[in-house]
Amino acid sequence: MDLSVNKRSIIFALSTMVFATLACARGDVEIAGNSNPIEYPIDQQPTQVIVQSTPTPTISSGVNSTATPSRPTPVASPTLPPTPTLSVSGAAENLLYESQPGDVLRSLAIRFGVIPSDIRATSGLLPQDGGLVDPGLILVIPDRLENPGPSDRLLPDSEVVYSPHTADFDVSAFISSEGGFLNTYTEYVAGLVRSGAEIVDRAALAHSINPRLLLAFLEYSSGWVTNSTQPSGDALNYPIGMMDIQYQGLYKQLTWLSNELGKGYYGWRSGTMIDLVLADGSYIRMAPSINAGTVAIQYLFSLKYPISGWTSEVGPDGFISTYDDLFGDPWEYFHPLYEPELQQPPMTLPFMPGVVWSFTGGPHGAWEREAAWAALDFAPPSAEPGCVDSEEWVVAASPGLVVRSDNGLVVVDLDGDGLEQTGWVVLYLHIATRDRVHQGVFIEQGDLIGHPSCEGGTATGTHVHLARKYNGEWVLADGPLAFELSGWVARAGSMPYEGALIKGGQTVLACPCSSQETLISR
Repeated sequence: MDLSVNKRSIIFALSTMVFATLACARGDVEIAGNSNPIEYPIDQQPTQVIVQSTPTPTISSGVNSTATPSRPTPVASPTLPPTPTLSVSGAAENLLYESQPGDVLRSLAIRFGVIPSDIRATSGLLPQDGGLVDPGLILVIPDRLENPGPSDRLLPDSEVVYSPHTADFDVSAFISSEGGFLNTYTEYVAGLVRSGAEIVDRAALAHSINPRLLLAFLEYSSGWVTNSTQPSGDALNYPIGMMDIQYQGLYKQLTWLSNELGKGYYGWRSGTMIDLVLADGSYIRMAPSINAGTVAIQYLFSLKYPISGWTSEVGPDGFISTYDDLFGDPWEYFHPLYEPELQQPPMTLPFMPGVVWSFTGGPHGAWEREAAWAALDFAPPSAEPGCVDSEEWVVAASPGLVVRSDNGLVVVDLDGDGLEQTGWVVLYLHIATRDRVHQGVFIEQGDLIGHPSCEGGTATGTHVHLARKYNGEWVLADGPLAFELSGWVARAGSMPYEGALIKGGQTVLACPCSSQETLISR
């Protein structure tokens, strides 16, 4: 690809918001919020961890109290937005829709502009409890949307996330075979000089995104994959076209790209993203029959282009043509990410029985701060705020094989095949180097993982960050496969880090303030 051809460059305005109140993330953020205390038996009252003698005992999560709320925010809003009320004249005609892996009845209703009871299956039953709809069902849905956006599906979901089909893709061999500048590129990342292939591999693994997609965008934006000419200036520093000093260099460009793709992908999954506002202010209600992978592409290009340019970029001769040139028809790589009747394996709270911790972060970004709200945060008892050493232990929520253990991170593969791309995977972040479990060890539920800390990313207080993946997709903490730990089920708030854990009639609210309402134990 000719680097002088700038019309295919993706130059985006900075669109991410950085939260002001920090406490957790792989290199980013944390805020919090939420009310209804859990009652502890007398023998479990956290008297041993009280920081001050007060009528309402509190413990410290290691978060600076001057930067956090003094009380959690009550849960007052549903996880998903209400179904939009549309102005419809006359009876709507019905259309047929074949359910896709990952579909949920309420999200479908939001996307189609109907209420859940309007949707019926031609055969079989639809889950009414927020569970996954079995893929392949033919659904009858009223056709109430006027002039929705393009309905062509561009990319399978499995070509966006770090799916099973990426397990046999050799990034280094592919880059070498194409002979572009990327093959000779090096960059200093995380303390080491790394090759272009290592950077793409690292970004794909960290963000759980498909390396083929990263390579296709890099080629589409700058030609680095196939063009051997060495770029200079901005073309060298910003190969994806995100012209911002904080995203200078290939790895940070891929980090930004992964976050933006994730916002579209997981926004569609959760039902919180149903429309786009383009660069010229044009409004597009996305076609309800497209998939999350297509939304990721459509959203990304909406950040730069007006309606005419956007239509071209998401059409058959736009980005997807470059993907086809590099890898062939992406639908030949299709791998369904969710199977019928899929359930989370049994998991426990990630700390020792009888020890009172604090639920400091409700559903929020699994790795990047704004994409999948798949993570929960817990902080140990401490007499001091901030990033302090802790003698408390993080323990395995579920048995499995430790496939990564470095830089504050422990990743456990629950199916034991050694691949993060397949089956259930649990990620533990901010695990101290001291006593951290080693890679290659098979652990049982309750075995020691290590001590909570601030290692492995930006954090203002000692804690552990916990997230799940299935077949390479981050699993939303409050979704059809809700995060359940020792019977406590996660519920999201209206903002990231807010929310609650609910078990029967008990509720523990999320807040870095570590008030009585946040205390929890096994």
